[in-house]
Amino acid sequence: MNSATEATFQTEVIEASMTRPVVVLLWSPRTDPGNEMGVLLEALISARGNEVSLVGVDVESSPQIAQAFHTEVFPSAFVVVEGKPYLGFTGPVPPAEVQAFVDQLVPPPSEADELTAAGDEVSLRKALELDPGHAGAIEALARILIDSARPTEALELLARIPETPEVHALNAEARLAEAHVSTAEAEITPKLDELLERVAEDESARQEYLDLLEALGAANPLTATYRKALAARLF
Repeated sequence: MNSATEATFQTEVIEASMTRPVVVLLWSPRTDPGNEMGVLLEALISARGNEVSLVGVDVESSPQIAQAFHTEVFPSAFVVVEGKPYLGFTGPVPPAEVQAFVDQLVPPPSEADELTAAGDEVSLRKALELDPGHAGAIEALARILIDSARPTEALELLARIPETPEVHALNAEARLAEAHVSTAEAEITPKLDELLERVAEDESARQEYLDLLEALGAANPLTATYRKALAARLF
């Protein structure tokens, strides 16, 4: 758990909350000498993968922060999201209430999440029986299907979810595998040269061209070269 003072509150809490929620625990060594509430919150948040930040404020040394939150009861927890505070709880509430507070911030993993984390094909298929649109399970299973020469099924599966950069890459790889197109770099460039002659009028050639660029990867200097060549043919 990080600590904030009046001097560091802007950075530790306000600015940090612009990228992810920050739980602010206002505590007093007079009422909670060992900061047991902080220890409990830190354990619960850590168990959820630290998807939110936890910042402790000793109100005895930073009274103006407590005044800003308009509370005189300690410990008290607030959630700050994009600079705006929301009350979590006040007072020495029981552990079950603290757990419920954390559950609202970071829901516990579902059975489908746990099956997805297992990562094998059987578990992933069970996850999709429970949650047919589980993006993590779909992406992981599509990876297995592509690697085991079942690209058509992978494409059908990926059609269930919106196209993120990760899904876009998987779709490209699956389409190339389905068409038995090699993704070895030595074979990609001659194929790109051949497709370039047809991209303006042939949509399937244009899609295969783009898929091969995806296979080359953004870091490959050839990708930029061939993207420019494509743009010249299309525009």
